[in-house]
Amino acid sequence: MDLHDSHNMHKCVAEGIGTFWLTFGGCGSAVIAASFPEVGIGLLGVSLAFGLTVLTMAYAIGHISGCHLNPAVTVGLAAGGRFPKQDIAPYIVAQVIGAVIAAFVLYLIASGAPGFDLSKGFAANGYGAHSPGQYSLISGFVAEVVLTMMFLFIIMGATHGKAPAGFAPIAIGLGLTLIHLVGIPITNTSVNPARSTGPALFVGGWALAQLWLFWVAPLIGGALGGILYRWLSEEPSAQITGVTPPAPAE
Repeated sequence: MDLHDSHNMHKCVAEGIGTFWLTFGGCGSAVIAASFPEVGIGLLGVSLAFGLTVLTMAYAIGHISGCHLNPAVTVGLAAGGRFPKQDIAPYIVAQVIGAVIAAFVLYLIASGAPGFDLSKGFAANGYGAHSPGQYSLISGFVAEVVLTMMFLFIIMGATHGKAPAGFAPIAIGLGLTLIHLVGIPITNTSVNPARSTGPALFVGGWALAQLWLFWVAPLIGGALGGILYRWLSEEPSAQITGVTPPAPAE
């Protein structure tokens, strides 16, 4: 293995670890702590938990892999000229693996509680009867596209070379928190195909049948957000630290 291959492997491992943390921390807060008797953290707490996972990992691994943690982010950054297209597939594979491992670990922990019921959803994303607010397929699709598009817009702007240095993780983490405050009642909030895939594999049935939406809509939204910001800002240069990798797109 040459130095370049080793460097790419480190990036992918970092992405796997980061996506593990996002899925375990975010979904774990929903499964374990959201409705805990008397002191549950509720919708606000779960939203904040997802934002905190990205914020903490952006500082931890942003300088290694760029801290995408999300196939839609990877695709969106490539569409925005910030990420080499040949690295899209390895990043996505690493992200999905990290999310699946996180869901497995969360299942091991959560299933140890009396009355645990996997059929309650296990933080899986859904629409129609499986939407927390019973929102339709169309509502869920539009929400996921728009929310992911705006997430990429925030990421592209916060990591731009002319943005205030060092603050990108805060803006992006708070952006994801806001996205969850809006999106949880609609689809339980995905904006991240890897995060959706992990829990869906354990819930099975309806969650797997509806998983397609939480790949298609976020990927479309991510690409739109990347393209929109690239058009709006003629300089695609980004900070070396933050959530985008230092390697230029090819």
